[in-house]
Order: sequence, then C-alpha cells, then structure tokens
Amino acid sequence: MIEAPNASASVVWASAVNGHCLEGEIGPTLDAKILDSKGLRRPASRAISLDRSVFGRDRNCAVVAATTVGDAIRQFKAGASAPLKARLLELRLDFLSDRSETARLLAWLARQARKPTLIATCRRVQAGGQFKGSVAEEMAILEQAVAAGCRWCDVEIETAEQVRADLLKITLDPARILISAHDFRRVPQSLPAVLRRLDAFGGDAVKIAAACRSLADVRQLLELTRGRRDVVIVPMGEDMLGPRIVALRQGSALAYAPISQSTAPGQIPFQELERVYRLRRRFGNSTIGPDSKTRLYAVIGSPVAHSLSPLMHNAAFATRQNNAVYVPFHVRDLRDFLAAIESFHIAGFSVTIPHKERILRYLHHCDRLAAEIGAVNTVVVRNGKLYGYNTDFVGVLRAIERRLPLASSSVLLVGAGGAARAAAFALARAGSAVTIWARRHHRARALARSIGGETIDRGEIARRSFDAIVNCTPIGMHPGAGSPLESRELNCSLVMDLIYRPLKTELLRRAEGRGIETISGLDMFVAQGVAQWNLWMGEAAPERVMRRAVLEALQKEEKSKRP
Repeated sequence: MIEAPNASASVVWASAVNGHCLEGEIGPTLDAKILDSKGLRRPASRAISLDRSVFGRDRNCAVVAATTVGDAIRQFKAGASAPLKARLLELRLDFLSDRSETARLLAWLARQARKPTLIATCRRVQAGGQFKGSVAEEMAILEQAVAAGCRWCDVEIETAEQVRADLLKITLDPARILISAHDFRRVPQSLPAVLRRLDAFGGDAVKIAAACRSLADVRQLLELTRGRRDVVIVPMGEDMLGPRIVALRQGSALAYAPISQSTAPGQIPFQELERVYRLRRRFGNSTIGPDSKTRLYAVIGSPVAHSLSPLMHNAAFATRQNNAVYVPFHVRDLRDFLAAIESFHIAGFSVTIPHKERILRYLHHCDRLAAEIGAVNTVVVRNGKLYGYNTDFVGVLRAIERRLPLASSSVLLVGAGGAARAAAFALARAGSAVTIWARRHHRARALARSIGGETIDRGEIARRSFDAIVNCTPIGMHPGAGSPLESRELNCSLVMDLIYRPLKTELLRRAEGRGIETISGLDMFVAQGVAQWNLWMGEAAPERVMRRAVLEALQKEEKSKRP
C-alpha cells in the first residue's frame, strides 16, 4: 500500500544552486535512500534503434488528467485498453484535488500487474501546473509514483534548480528523468540557453513547451531537435494542432494527447491520433511515427479545425502505405505559412477560405483553368516552387453530371465566392445556362460576365424555374444553421449543397420536403479530394476508402447529436 506523504518526516535538502538550503516535508523512503546512497548513478546510455525512441516503441503519449481518483482510473483504463491501447501514458498528478486522492490513485496503480510505460508529472503552480505544494512535497509524490511503477518522471526546471542533480536522480531512481521548461506566454528569446539550462541536470530527456503565435515561432522551436533524439518540443496554442504533428515529423521525442481533459492549448485528443492522423502506423522504415523522410501535406485556412480533409487523405495514405501525413494549419497570415514550406518540407497543400484567391500571387505557375476561375484550392510543391490548380471544378462536375445532362440544363448558383466561381466555370464549360444570385450584386455580375451567364434579383427566384439549384455559400454549415433560400424558391428538379457538414443541410431538407432530388456536398468534397490526391501522388486515389472514411465520420457525428 502506498501511503500519503509522511508529514512528520523531514530532511534538509542541500542545493548547489545559489548556495541555498531548502527544508521540506518528505517521505521516509527518500531519507533512507540518502543515507544508503551509493552515489550518483546516471542510467547507462542506450543505443536507440530506428524502431525505438528514448521513450520506447511509441512517441504518442496519452495524458490522464482528473481531479478525482475515480475519473483518473476511468481515463487510465480507457487509454490502456483497446481500441486506444496507449503504450505511453502521462499521469498528471497535480490535477488531483488533494493528497489523499493522489495516494489512492498511486495505491491502485501499484496493484496493477500490467501497465503501459508511465510518466509521472506533478507540476507546481509556479511552472504552470496545478500543484500548490512545496518542492519537497512534489518530490515526495514523484518518489511514490516511481514506487507505484512509473518509469519516467517529468521534473520542471523550476524544481530541478532547487534540488541538486545527484539528489534528484537518487530520489527518483530507478525512474528516468525528463527535465522540462514551459512558457505559456511566448517562445523564449534564447532557446539555446534554455536547452543548455535543461541539459545541465543530466536528465535522460529534455522538454521545451512554449506558446507560439506564428509558424515562425514553431520553426525556432523545432531547430532544437536537430541532431538529437532526446528533445521533446511542444508548440502550444489554439492554432497549433498541425504544428504538434509536424514536431513529431521533425524529430520531437514525444507528442502529448489528452484522453479526456486537455492540459495545454492546441492538444489533439488521443483517440484522434489513430482515427484521423493514424500516427501509430508504419511510415516508411519508421515504426515510431513520421520521420524526416515522411512527406508532409496540409490544408490551410481560417478557420480550419472543422475540416475533414485530414481524415480523408490520411485514410488514403494509410491504405496505400504511403510515407506521408496530412495536417491542418490555421493560417491567418499567408506569408507566415509560405515561409515555413521549405523548413517543414511540405510537398503539397489544400487551400480553403480565405486564401483561395490570395494564393494566386505567390504561385510560380497556375493552371490555366484555375487562373480563369481566379481561385486555387490545390498546390503542388516541386523543387521549392508552387504550382496551383483548382479541383473544386472537377468536384462539381463529377457530383452533378451523374444526375443531370449538363449540356442542356439551366442552373441557378447561389453565391459568388471562390466555390461559386469554380462551380460557375465547371457548369458553363459543360454547356449549362448559368444564372447567379449573391448578396453582393457586384460580385455576381462580375462572375456572370466572366462565364457568359446572367444574374437574377432575389425577388425573381420564386417566379423562375431551373433544372438545378446549387448553394455555394456557407449558410447552413456546421455549427451554424439556416438556408440561403426559402422552400417556395426551390422550383427545380435537383438541389445540390456544396456544404458537406452536416450531410443534410436545412436547404436539402426543404428540397426533400418538396419531393426534389438532392445532392450532398459530400460528393463534391470527395471528388475534389480525389483529384488533389492524384495531383500530389501521381496515381489514382483509393476513392472508396476516402469516401467511406468521411461518410462514416459524418454519420457518427450526426448520430451523436440526436436526442
């Protein structure tokens, strides 16, 4: 049985830092370790093979963070069992509400015969954690975690600098030590100095987590992994979901993902690592996630977190066993992203709102049709140069032509943005008579002129009939609602919504209510994604796999919302 820290036991900690002495309450086992110490014993260095990291056979660390022992145990069991089956798990002991909860959790943990590799963390408030106790109390808890079976301890630099390096190792023996530094405000000005400060304690690995405001910040952080395999880099921030995965590709020894409660901004839930990014599959010769030979693809936009493109493309990469991964970048400043292409080794990327038109000025070459449309949604990177294409065009055609003879059809487009431009050119090129309505009349007129179509006033829509109506606006997109048109305005035989989330928008529901055939934006989304994949990979995409991945995700999402 593991007991709570013994409040009556006390020992003086001699610290070599600044010549200070610290007194604190610690457990009796530490006292015995000091008295019976065999001296400083650094763990023997181990050669790291290509299929292992310094943390073992996985670099995806599931995080258990809970205020009660019951919730912590539930998270632990969820992470350690199928289908998640985490091989590496961090226990955030500082999140537990009091010391008795900590003692109960560690006592339960000690009784478990089989457990993943465990990292114990008890981060104090001074280092951005939740633990309000002293350095001595923190060390006592970590010592008990080691006795309960934790093979690693994460010790923040603020604590390490108050404890002698030899005493730190003796206290936590036989666990290995990760010395960490966190800055929740910015990237530190002198990162090499921070790294030297961490290395000074002779730990088995070091970690730097810093708030990043741009990809330029991320690039600075990732420079620290050059030539090393014992450095954990964590770009923090709500926009840093993609960069966290890029950090793995660039050589970070770990990526953290919560099982339930997030412990830092921008974390990816652990279940998404496999479901969306499939980071535990084989990447070329690597069995521990993406590496420097992994081709990186991305989707850029603002917002972008809702995109199902990562799910779709990573499913295709996994099926074909491509050494490639696809991640989202929340990009507000397009130039910031473009400056990162070379250092991140990005091989291609999808472009969504608001950059489809802005990207044109940065291209080395633009496909003629994409140039006519005036919008690019796909970029291929060759020898550092950007080549732009528009696969939305293909998506619209493939989705509609199966249902409608386009050469003799009249189509009303709602909207005049980038998606509408692709749809307008696709339909006009196929021979359809295209009519456009948009709230911004000047954009509708300009688009109509460019394709030889016409515009219409809103009041006339209900009095006209069309073969098809296509919504190219974001009205009705999850998590919003609504419809760009009223039911009485749907005088047609086919309604298509370019929105794919939700599968059935309010517009499509209104059309079905009038007995009109409908097409979900899923068809266009998959078709344009297939065309993107073909451009990037130079081979036919696994379309059925891509469609199934997206459809299952959307169906599951909609099922979860039902009362």
